[in-house]
Amino acid sequence: MAVNISSADAQAIRKLVPLSTLPGPHFEALCAEITIETAERDSVLFKKGDTEADLFYLLSGQVSLEAQGLKVEIIDAEGESARFALAHQLPRKIDAVACSSIRFLRLPTETLNYLSSLSYEEESSYMVIVEPEDNSDDWMTTLLRSPIFQRLPPANLQKIIISLEEVVFEKGEAVFHQGDQGDYYYLIKSGQCLLTRKPSENAKEIKLALLRTSDTFGEDSLLSDKPRNVTITAISKLSLLRLSRQNFITLIKEPSLKYIDFEQMRQEQANGAILLDVRSTEDYNQFHLDDSISAPFFTLRMQLKTLNRARTVVVVCANGKTSEAAAFLLLRNKFKAFILEGGMQKVSPELKKTAALFTIDDGFETTFRNTESSETNSEEDAPTATHKANSADKGLLEQVEQLKAQNEALSDKNQELIERCKQLEAAKEDAIKQYRILFKQTEKLKEVLDKLKKQ
Repeated sequence: MAVNISSADAQAIRKLVPLSTLPGPHFEALCAEITIETAERDSVLFKKGDTEADLFYLLSGQVSLEAQGLKVEIIDAEGESARFALAHQLPRKIDAVACSSIRFLRLPTETLNYLSSLSYEEESSYMVIVEPEDNSDDWMTTLLRSPIFQRLPPANLQKIIISLEEVVFEKGEAVFHQGDQGDYYYLIKSGQCLLTRKPSENAKEIKLALLRTSDTFGEDSLLSDKPRNVTITAISKLSLLRLSRQNFITLIKEPSLKYIDFEQMRQEQANGAILLDVRSTEDYNQFHLDDSISAPFFTLRMQLKTLNRARTVVVVCANGKTSEAAAFLLLRNKFKAFILEGGMQKVSPELKKTAALFTIDDGFETTFRNTESSETNSEEDAPTATHKANSADKGLLEQVEQLKAQNEALSDKNQELIERCKQLEAAKEDAIKQYRILFKQTEKLKEVLDKLKKQ
């Protein structure tokens, strides 16, 4: 019997992994095809060695996972583990026995694979889940809404949930400092923290962003193999879920990031892809690839709104490391992104275009022009022409040095303005939040006053 899309069963099924990633129409089609089954206590759902390619999801009751008669784990339908298919590896490595009367869903793997492929490939495929209320502590639902986690295999998601470790910080405590080595990826379960950065050792600390419940952070250092570039400080009691560096690399980074070589990059460009160079402006000006756009990594977050999500993005940096952090950021914001494997280090020198602002005369061409313009000049005049050429050359070099100094000063000023812009954006976001809170409180006060007037 089909499952009513409006029923409590459908709402429970909607939370299962990876069914929560399906767009509405595909989920409705699934509900029209599936049937909820029942089993009595001591019933065996499957046995060790079975190769039947069905996924079993527990909807009510308890199931015991056993090996040679020993109970390994008890799965309760109310627990988080029940969101995943029961011991889904094939052949089965364990027995599944009902501990009580149970209701469960048996789903053919072929059906799930087909629907999941649709949800990942189509533009409208991002997870359809009702936004949680502000006071919701359903961090797992928030985690699964992320485009990064939508692309992960169910087995990886299950390992991530199991591997997450909860840590608590009191108000004023630092989660980590700028310059620390990266060791964990973090999800905020509850509380708030402040992201700050010092542009230089003696500079004043700049407030960049306020992070709240369900925000994630810490991946940049893990992806780039560089020290932390910001400091994170708790501004209230802060409960975090953290994933170790190794688990982040194997369970999230490796299955999420995609690499392409130079020829594949050119093919993507021919199909309309954007080539994004995330090195510094100075490195970009020294040499870069044709048709590439300069977008230094520290400014990329602010440039996301200017990029078209309908176009694929290929990210390039010096050696591929910074590109990984940039691609992860793009994927998290629903872009399709690839990384140029090896970065500019693996690009042939003749394919690197120099962004030269000036052509420096070496003296020979100047001397030639002077000689050609006056064929009757005597040998005594030649040193005079050469002297003029050298004087002109010296003047150009001085001009270049002056312009370089001006360019460095402008770059420093630009960096200050970028940091200030981030600070203002964070302040604006905080002000909007405070306004919403005050608005709700005002509405509640109005309700109380109305009731008092009626008494």
